[in-house]
Amino acid sequence: MSLYLYNTLTRKKEEFKPLEGNEVRIYSCGPTVYSFAHIGNFRAYVFMDTLRRVLKKNGYTIKHVMNITDVGHLESDADEGEDKMIKAAKKENKDPYEIAAYYTDIFFKDMVKLNIERPEIIAKATEHIKEMLEFVKKLIENGYAYETSKAIYFDISKLDKYPVLSNRNLEEQIAGARVEVDPEKRNPYDFAVWIKAPENHIMKWDSPWGLSYPGWHLECSAMSRKYLGEYFDIHTGGVDHIPTHHENEIAQSKGYSGHIPAKTWMHVEFLQVDGGKMGKSLGNVYTLDEIKEKGIEPLAYRLFNFSAHYRTKLNFTFEIALSTQKALNRLREGYLTHVNGNENVEEEIIKEYKNRFMEAINDDLNMPLAVGVMWEVVRNSKKSKQFAELLLDFDEVLGLDLVNSEKYIEDQTNIELPDEILELVENRKKAREEKNWSESDRIRDILKEKGYQVKDSKDGMTIEKI
Repeated sequence: MSLYLYNTLTRKKEEFKPLEGNEVRIYSCGPTVYSFAHIGNFRAYVFMDTLRRVLKKNGYTIKHVMNITDVGHLESDADEGEDKMIKAAKKENKDPYEIAAYYTDIFFKDMVKLNIERPEIIAKATEHIKEMLEFVKKLIENGYAYETSKAIYFDISKLDKYPVLSNRNLEEQIAGARVEVDPEKRNPYDFAVWIKAPENHIMKWDSPWGLSYPGWHLECSAMSRKYLGEYFDIHTGGVDHIPTHHENEIAQSKGYSGHIPAKTWMHVEFLQVDGGKMGKSLGNVYTLDEIKEKGIEPLAYRLFNFSAHYRTKLNFTFEIALSTQKALNRLREGYLTHVNGNENVEEEIIKEYKNRFMEAINDDLNMPLAVGVMWEVVRNSKKSKQFAELLLDFDEVLGLDLVNSEKYIEDQTNIELPDEILELVENRKKAREEKNWSESDRIRDILKEKGYQVKDSKDGMTIEKI
């Protein structure tokens, strides 16, 4: 069965075939480790992981590189502002390497919570300064970069075409561009590959151009080349990378080797919150720990990501997320029901389900359709161990850890309630004893908002995480 992936570069779905043999070489843009990764960031990594799993399901082996940006990512893509690592170090009064180590560790712990497979190679920017310096020297030697008093800039006028990924009309944007920060730039859209460090700059390295540090785009070009070669299969990232970061990666690689580095470019759309953008100023940027406090497991968030195709915007609300948590609980119960079932299922039925699931995931990772097939198996009136095995087969792609369903259910029924929740439960008991039903209902609704469901029966009141 053929696998089709949408290529941002050609703007169409294409049949995927590895460039060499059975190995797929992938580069994914990783986090800038100056703060906690939020659920919007993790949509890109769930997508990245799903792509890996789909490729492996199709029998391919993977060589996957993900970078860790621990220097060089300025506050603005226009080579303006402070390095995000330096800004975080000043704010927390810590060494930038200490900041990077702390948030990198948390990032990978969150990856584990989401059951995201760790790429084969993790490449930190600060550990590849030598490769980046060599890359800049080659750009200058090839005539694609020039020096000013502030930086080494890439000269986009030397390219046959720029941009190539986005539909931007560069001439119109240049005509309306604000006055550039460095008047020595030949073109407002020339971008920094290497930046000369001010005297008080913390992170800087010796170079032919004095103490300086790399531009953000440079690390990905240098590290992908080192580990994957000058031409590899797939490059992934968020749609926000298309107009600047990935555009400039392509420009640099063309200046270095004469061609675009990756055959297929794949981009995941934004996660919205309550129908709008996420933003710290809006107070709607949530970490995995924060949504877990509301009763939403990381694996429920993973399942939530499959409710929309990766190339469409996905809207997060706590109401929808709590519904997804309930769905995950039902999925676990359905799987266990099949585990305990004894009915026989014809092999043709199993084969048909498998084919439909593969057709869905091989159609540019159509996870909503694939999840729909999974639910058909769960709800099948026949309860069979064959269906349980089939669900585990699907879960090699879904990554929902269904094999441990019983453990998750036990964990939810044996929860240790926080003091705040215990107080609400006691207040509700009191209200019911006093037959104050409106107050009882009010507290029940508060508990639900906080991720706990109350059930009343003749034996008393029970509470469980939603």
